[in-house]
Amino acid sequence: MSEMESKHSDLISKGRELGIDFGDITEQNGKLQLNGTTTFQMQKDAFWDALKAEGAESEVDADIKVENTDYYGDYTIQKGDTLSKIAQRYLGDANKYRMIAEANPDTISDPDKINAGATIRLPMAAALH
Repeated sequence: MSEMESKHSDLISKGRELGIDFGDITEQNGKLQLNGTTTFQMQKDAFWDALKAEGAESEVDADIKVENTDYYGDYTIQKGDTLSKIAQRYLGDANKYRMIAEANPDTISDPDKINAGATIRLPMAAALH
């Protein structure tokens, strides 16, 4: 493991936790090169948020490919969630809750009644990123 890889091991672990498959991790010209794939844009965006939070933009180059661009990502509803809260957190606008409901007709029959534990799809068209 290179010094840069060791320094950013928490970031790499976070990426793997998010479902990113880093097929190639190298160090080039003093920067850590992370190349990988993930299933959804939501995972890639969460990784970039982690990279920025770590302040690693000047030391890490990441090229993450997204395999499925049909929708933004999957989300498992937690106790206390509302579609508005989910829309605000992942889509940047609480009013996009209707777009989530429309994207999940088999799971959500009433936007005011969602079930914890159910997995829903977040629509790509509504995503900020």
